[in-house]
Amino acid sequence: MPNDPITLTINGDTVTCPPEIPITDVITKFNYNPRLVAIEYNGEILHRQHWATTLVQEGDQLEIVTIVGGGSLKNSPS
Repeated sequence: MPNDPITLTINGDTVTCPPEIPITDVITKFNYNPRLVAIEYNGEILHRQHWATTLVQEGDQLEIVTIVGGGSLKNSPS
């Protein structure tokens, strides 16, 4: 049936989601902050401008990397 869930791989884990939803919805569904992630879609970096128009398909593979701020002031110039 056309509305049956599909299977994706996100960061090595098998997950299910509705078929043909945009990457932006996948990010939201799995509780990622879209402002703090970079996405590799089927082996290619997917630029943010394409997230809303890229629809996931059965068997797609995503790597979602969360950007973490921070650092040490120990070696900062004064």
